[in-house]
Amino acid sequence: MTINVLAIGDIANVMKTISKFTKKSKIHIINFPKDGAGVFTYADGVELFDSYKVSKQVKKINEIKDNFDVCITMGTGERIAYLADLNYISYYVGNDIEAPRFVKNSKEPWANEALHKLNFLERMFYKNSFNNAVVHIAGTWVYDYLKKYDKNAIRMDRISIDPDLFNAKIEPLEWKKSKFTFFSPQRMGIQKGTDLLWLALKLCRSDFEVIQINWFDEGTSEELKTKKQLLDNMPPQVRLIPLIKRTDMPKYYSFADAILGNMLVGSHALVEFEGVMCNKPVIQYSNPNMKILIDGKEIESPFLPHLNEPKKIAEIIDKVVESKEFRDRLFEKEIEFVKKVGEPVKCAEWWDDFFEEDAKKYRSIKKNSSRIKIQARILFFSFANRLYLKKIKNKLIHSFSTSYNIRNYKTSSK
Repeated sequence: MTINVLAIGDIANVMKTISKFTKKSKIHIINFPKDGAGVFTYADGVELFDSYKVSKQVKKINEIKDNFDVCITMGTGERIAYLADLNYISYYVGNDIEAPRFVKNSKEPWANEALHKLNFLERMFYKNSFNNAVVHIAGTWVYDYLKKYDKNAIRMDRISIDPDLFNAKIEPLEWKKSKFTFFSPQRMGIQKGTDLLWLALKLCRSDFEVIQINWFDEGTSEELKTKKQLLDNMPPQVRLIPLIKRTDMPKYYSFADAILGNMLVGSHALVEFEGVMCNKPVIQYSNPNMKILIDGKEIESPFLPHLNEPKKIAEIIDKVVESKEFRDRLFEKEIEFVKKVGEPVKCAEWWDDFFEEDAKKYRSIKKNSSRIKIQARILFFSFANRLYLKKIKNKLIHSFSTSYNIRNYKTSSK
């Protein structure tokens, strides 16, 4: 019997990749409308909500939910599943739990400015949607944040890399290359350690080029300020290129001699694994205190450096550029690690078993709460959001009124 899984939201195309390899379950993904970078980064062949309105998204889920046995959510998919009264699994891969919406003025560890500035009722709503999940799952460094809010959370460190898209046989770009070339595909910002990388590049003695996608974290005024600083202080080795489609990424990996990953977090993400799968050595800060748990056993990450001081980063960069022996040795360790942690079939088997267990335990995707309770959630969400909009409106009115009074005062004082 096939288990039909509804995935609401798909950050970094995680569910799309897993869905290619599951055998006992069939995953149908419905993602949020494409905008901004999503036009380039979303996988093809995925159903999208046709509206940004939460009410229409909930209506869509209510129309199709009877076709499924299990629900899994990512990102704001959690609130949609909550409002649709589903039994849902919440899966976290980033700042949705690092800086959760249910915490007052929540901010990421590296930031000074809050990522979410929600009112009390909004935070209460998101806390309820978090608590309403049947289980919470996260891996590696994200799990450390999740367990602060759920001691019974499940850890899943395996990630799935699509070998059809990322492999050593990909034809490279037909560009001319005059020197050793790094490819840096991730967004730029403090969260990615770009500021540390910039400092490191200025300390390097070897000759090379960095192809960097012109893509920044821009969610807060602090991030916009960082963007300007990074652009103003960009090292001469860096060449910016426009955003590229996900399906074209392998050509860039294949063209480069090595890949630059995250220099802040201390653990790998998809970018580092994709680069290794395309047969390239990857430089990424790896915190030796962050262990990876696979099949109940701790394994250490081979990525370097183990300190994210600019001097240490520069030393590894120079070694990778200047020594083929060092590059090859580093890559061999990385590919062995990636095959253990990023093996898509093993990852899919874990999810197959988990979905099967969930389907047996809950027997229905529907929670079957009372109609009064469901309507109360919807009204509560609507009221909380309107209260927030009213707050913004009052601030704008107050700001306009203050400006108007100042101008009148200046005029009358002349």
